[in-house]
Amino acid sequence: MARRLRPVGIDFVETAPVRLVFTRDVAAPPEAVFRALAEDVPGWAQWFTAVTQARPLDDGARREVRLKGGTRFEETVLAAKEAELYAYRVDETNAPGMRALAEEWRLTPAGTGTRVRWTFAADGPAPFRLVLKAARAGLGRSFRGAMAGLDRHIAA
Repeated sequence: MARRLRPVGIDFVETAPVRLVFTRDVAAPPEAVFRALAEDVPGWAQWFTAVTQARPLDDGARREVRLKGGTRFEETVLAAKEAELYAYRVDETNAPGMRALAEEWRLTPAGTGTRVRWTFAADGPAPFRLVLKAARAGLGRSFRGAMAGLDRHIAA
């Protein structure tokens, strides 16, 4: 059953009760990373193994994402700044517990490649926040795997 989440703005990424931040360097330049994140939404399923399907909606202003295990998200893009920033919030999901969720992908040049910083910002009742904090290691592994997959995807 899909549930509507509280609409949040880009500032939520800095103020959320739970903020999980992960950083990884990739070989591709920021422009290529941005294109993979913001412009090739269906391509996410090729490099982010948790994603089984992603598609843009409303000319890219929104997205629909499906994860392994059946979790679904409908999202609104909050920011898309070429080669620097891509952020979105979840508007509707079938995942239990959360009240608000936003993600930010910040890109900075790192030599000839890109430093990717992913912030996963969420709110929910106390048990949800505890579970999410406990899931940090797993989300970190997923992010590292996704960045390795992104590098391979862009190089191909």
